[in-house]
Amino acid sequence: MLHVTDLNKYRRLTRYNMAGVAERVQKYRANLRKAGMRPVQIWVPDTRLPAFSEECKRQSALVKNDLQEQDVLRFLDKTADRDGWKA
Repeated sequence: MLHVTDLNKYRRLTRYNMAGVAERVQKYRANLRKAGMRPVQIWVPDTRLPAFSEECKRQSALVKNDLQEQDVLRFLDKTADRDGWKA
């Protein structure tokens, strides 16, 4: 038996479903804005890539024996608020 899809019916259903999603998203975002929030897009390194780990190691090796870096780390150690943190 041959099955024929009614493309017009499919298009109507798809438009209806997409309109519902778009409306819900718009309402959700409007509520966030009313609550004092604003949308922000940020891009961060993809930590899942093998190259990320390699680059971290490379950069760490570059500053390992740097005196200025050691001064910064000592400063951070002195000023860090670690109350409630466990090592």
